[in-house]
Amino acid sequence: METPRASRTTSAGSSASGFAAEPTMATLTDLLLRVAAKDQQAFAAFYAQTSRRVYGLARRVLIDPELSEDTTQEVYLQVWNIADRFRPEMGSPMAWLMTLTHRRAVDKVRSEQSSTDREARYGAAMQEIDHDNVVDTVTQRLEAETVVKCLETLTDTQQESVKLAYYGGLTYREVAEKLGVAVPTIKSRIRDGLLRLKTCLGVN
Repeated sequence: METPRASRTTSAGSSASGFAAEPTMATLTDLLLRVAAKDQQAFAAFYAQTSRRVYGLARRVLIDPELSEDTTQEVYLQVWNIADRFRPEMGSPMAWLMTLTHRRAVDKVRSEQSSTDREARYGAAMQEIDHDNVVDTVTQRLEAETVVKCLETLTDTQQESVKLAYYGGLTYREVAEKLGVAVPTIKSRIRDGLLRLKTCLGVN
């Protein structure tokens, strides 16, 4: 059976399914048990009745609206996949759902922080590749014929990335977004381009 897709909205709360806006524990329990049986209509109703609170908790943890929306979608995908693990005797459906949401949001925070830390370490490493000498030399001799000729020794993709980063003043992420390429790829192109410029310009 196809996995249902929850609507990407933060204002869910009304539902065409006819369920009340403030569902009882019994109503949510019934819906969740039906979701465990892969009832897509029950899933849609469960989403409509609970997604506002899921998004609200995700937003409090993550702050960022887009990340909160992504997390909300991930939570409901998880609900669809593991609803059969819910045990009414262990607690309410909402408590179970809020636990899933909090764990997912915290995992997202850790993942984003880890990604940020990796980028920071990578950026610091790039600075060590004679960054100051190369960039200062290129900047000082920007209009010089030597620089123009040296730039021509770079591949087209390296030229494009270096020019956007150092002549256009864009960050790695901005260059990646402009070219539609992953950030690590852009960093690799710029690193390799700087090394070629260093060799061509005779920078020690």
